[in-house]
Amino acid sequence: MRSADKTKENLERLFNERLKPHLESVEKDRIWIKKRLIFTSVIAFFLIFLIGIIPNEIMRWIIIVISLISLLWLVGTGIVKYYLYRHQFKEKVVNEIVKFINPQYHYDAYQFINVFDFNKAKLFAKGERCVGDDLVSGRIQNVPFHYSEIKVGDNPQNNGNSKQSYFFRGLFFYADFNKDLKEETYVFPDIAEKFLGKMGQKLQAKNKKGDLVKLENAAFEKEFVVYSTSQQEARYVLTPTMMEAILKIYQKHHLKLHFSFVGSRINCAIKFNKNLFEPRVMSSGVSFRDVEYMYELFGLIETIISEMNLNTRIWTKD
Repeated sequence: MRSADKTKENLERLFNERLKPHLESVEKDRIWIKKRLIFTSVIAFFLIFLIGIIPNEIMRWIIIVISLISLLWLVGTGIVKYYLYRHQFKEKVVNEIVKFINPQYHYDAYQFINVFDFNKAKLFAKGERCVGDDLVSGRIQNVPFHYSEIKVGDNPQNNGNSKQSYFFRGLFFYADFNKDLKEETYVFPDIAEKFLGKMGQKLQAKNKKGDLVKLENAAFEKEFVVYSTSQQEARYVLTPTMMEAILKIYQKHHLKLHFSFVGSRINCAIKFNKNLFEPRVMSSGVSFRDVEYMYELFGLIETIISEMNLNTRIWTKD
């Protein structure tokens, strides 16, 4: 049996023997939360409707106050129930998946990579505020790594906005390779050339991250654009093996991968527009496909390090 088949078989065994019984045991909680959410929405709609049709102002305010108290109670108890349900899901399901990948990894459901470490990657604009969860750390082939789901944005108080907005949302990962690079190299999805052709090539040439680097791997060049402050070091970092590894990961998962090689770290940011490791509410949470998807996301970081073989060549001290 191929290793991939064996891994899936073991994951299915983990799901059937340990995860599924737990998910079934909390399914009644999920259904309760779902009903509470629907009932609260109906009450809120009913309140809006009554405000518009009741002519008597005193009666209107009495109904408004009673309805608001009811809504606050419904929402408050619903939130408490949801976070208890969520906590059990994180500890009993997500944690088990991480340990299945490697028992030595450390998982913390409520910690995340801080904005300082995100900014060190220099992949996007400089963030001022960062929120997230599901921090995983450990070592792969003696390479220390950290990754988590995060959202990064500006501080609303500094830009005059009353609502928080985020310019990055997804998985962020970094690994220390114990050697300081003198220059900086960046790998981005090649969106401009793919959609704009020759005009996109001209746009590519202009980037604050450094000079455009043209590499010999045509398949890699088709999917990614590379910038660096040193043409020589970019080729030193992006060896044929490294480019094949990044391309292989992209072709398998088709995700928006952003890499930077800065200082003593390789950084990788993967954009998503949804929460990744959260329990379902509106539909059944007893799903092997959901577990398999989380396993693939967590395993992706391990794949990046393993495929790039970061413990060799430039990734070790002289």
